[in-house]
Amino acid sequence: MIQVMLLKSLLQVTTGFQTTNMLTALPSSFLDPLLSFTLMEDGEIRLLVLDILVSLIDRHDNQPKFTSISIISDISVLKLKVDKCSRQDNLFMKKHSQQLYRHIYLACKEENSGRPHFETLYALLALISMELANEEVVVDLIRLALAMQDLALSNEDALPVYNRCAVHALSAAYLNLICQLTTVPSFCQHVHEVIEMRQKEVPFMLPEDVFIENPRVPKSLDKLEGDVLFLQSKITEVLGGSGYNTDRLATPYIPQLTDEDRLSKRKSIGETISLQVEVESRNSPEKEERTPAEEITFETLKNAIVDTIGMEEQERERRRLVVERFQKAPFEEIAAHCGARATSLQSKLNQIFEITIRPPPSPSGTVTAGYGQTQSRSVPVYEMKFPDLCVY
Repeated sequence: MIQVMLLKSLLQVTTGFQTTNMLTALPSSFLDPLLSFTLMEDGEIRLLVLDILVSLIDRHDNQPKFTSISIISDISVLKLKVDKCSRQDNLFMKKHSQQLYRHIYLACKEENSGRPHFETLYALLALISMELANEEVVVDLIRLALAMQDLALSNEDALPVYNRCAVHALSAAYLNLICQLTTVPSFCQHVHEVIEMRQKEVPFMLPEDVFIENPRVPKSLDKLEGDVLFLQSKITEVLGGSGYNTDRLATPYIPQLTDEDRLSKRKSIGETISLQVEVESRNSPEKEERTPAEEITFETLKNAIVDTIGMEEQERERRRLVVERFQKAPFEEIAAHCGARATSLQSKLNQIFEITIRPPPSPSGTVTAGYGQTQSRSVPVYEMKFPDLCVY
């Protein structure tokens, strides 16, 4: 729950954060652990991460125009703000683009993804197209959209029918957007022809029938072929005539899987990040002066996530050693170890009592003893007599 609150806090901060340089806002040390959360089984966590990415990439307030998925016949009505991709943006995409594509693709394979997930994926794809796209990025995004269509067609992961329809609808909506951003008439014509054919024959492959309160999806998806599908060969042909890289367009997108993807799916964020507070850490000496409270900013929250990632292996190793000790060590050794910790704890408690339980001052501060000498009164707190009105 603490981890989820941290992500929610990070999302709240990024909402008011104005990104100027993507390389500094999303360095590898922050982007890698952030994207790893998209592999979580918890749908809420995955959605939070997608929202954070959308918030950071959106530098021209275009995100509100993509809160829902629909087929827009003319995107000029959206009045989108698009700037030329800067040199820093090109460097960022050259370094991290394949990682972003891979996680977007893998996010489409999650069985418990719902309408908000697909809508946020659509916004993420749209914002990458407007904020970080050069010609190479445009080609890769088109290949990614076609790979998403193939993912829903092959159904190797046995996705529910709704998810398959949702991926088809997401791919169609995005290709409809990107074809208008490229302003290649023949590309737009092919996309619009497929969309019109779907409206007539298979409307459940379009967002208007899928991303609604009561989705209109069939019980099964069979024999989807021909004019209702976007053809990679056709798109390669029409874009190749406009100067795009035909060799790359003709190559199907295949995500570059890593060891992280091959591992079994992690069940919760608690297994990925450990914020276990050790009792021994409380034994550190107190600081003489309290440090001023640190201002909570985007940078501090980003560093907090990065720092906690590194604690995972240490925590697993500590647990392994504890289990091994209690399995293999003799009883006498375990008893001595626990006794030492109890003695240490009792010693700390005694120190605290000595500090907090002090003799109360007398009205004059001292009392007179024989031969004109003075001595301090020493009455423990628990022996003092308090008036009834002071006792609860």
